[in-house]
Amino acid sequence: MLTDEYWMAKALLLAEQGAAKGEVPVGAILVADDKVLGQGYNCPISSNDPTAHAEVMAVRDAATVLGNYRLPETTLYVTLEPCTMCAGALVHARVTRVVYGATEPKAGVVESNPCVFEGEHLNHKVAYQGGVLAAECSAMLSTFFKKRREEKKGVARG
Repeated sequence: MLTDEYWMAKALLLAEQGAAKGEVPVGAILVADDKVLGQGYNCPISSNDPTAHAEVMAVRDAATVLGNYRLPETTLYVTLEPCTMCAGALVHARVTRVVYGATEPKAGVVESNPCVFEGEHLNHKVAYQGGVLAAECSAMLSTFFKKRREEKKGVARG
């Protein structure tokens, strides 16, 4: 059985693909029995779709591959703590577990803010674990935003 770190490293590669396209570098990969079912990276800017977060793209990909909108017995690896929209999508898809890297203090809803997955009203519970390759995930995001700020300064001076 492959490790959480192995799969998070794969999600980081997907995040790099998004960064190369100017998107916030977040990658996600959905796995069952050590097989990739779906994958994606953030692409709301390039797709003009505010729902095109990495998690949603991976879930859409897997649902298409499996021909089913339910994805039980799966684990989603994502480089950044999920937001409310993505957490809701994981509940509706019946994903069993989510593993994430970096926390997201502003929009994260697993540990940074009240945990959506622990809502008593939910008809499905998603298990979760954070901090897997957190330093690498955080560094990728920090580098991306630092570069973006530097580019904006260069434009303002020019």
